Amino acid sequence: MTDGVDDDFYARADAHIHLSNDQLKNISRGKVSASMMYSVARFNAWVSATNSDSRQDMLDARERIIGYFTGEYRKMLEENLDDYIKHFDSYTTVSPKNLE
Repeated sequence: MTDGVDDDFYARADAHIHLSNDQLKNISRGKVSASMMYSVARFNAWVSATNSDSRQDMLDARERIIGYFTGEYRKMLEENLDDYIKHFDSYTTVSPKNLE
């Protein structure tokens, strides 16, 4: 994921992560994760709409749009899972609280 990202890419991502971490004070990780995924899907639908010339243009591109975003998400998830697997002991502390 380090190829082709601008200088502020990780700072923007970290800002979203910090917001999610703040939300953990009041609700479970699963619910925060679900809300974050929904917000990303909603935002990417808006990005796709604003990049389309018409409703029909967006409809015609629907499968290509879905393929692009799900493909990118998969690559990012794989990269981050591999990183967490490699550094599991230093990134996490397994405790009953973490098993929710």
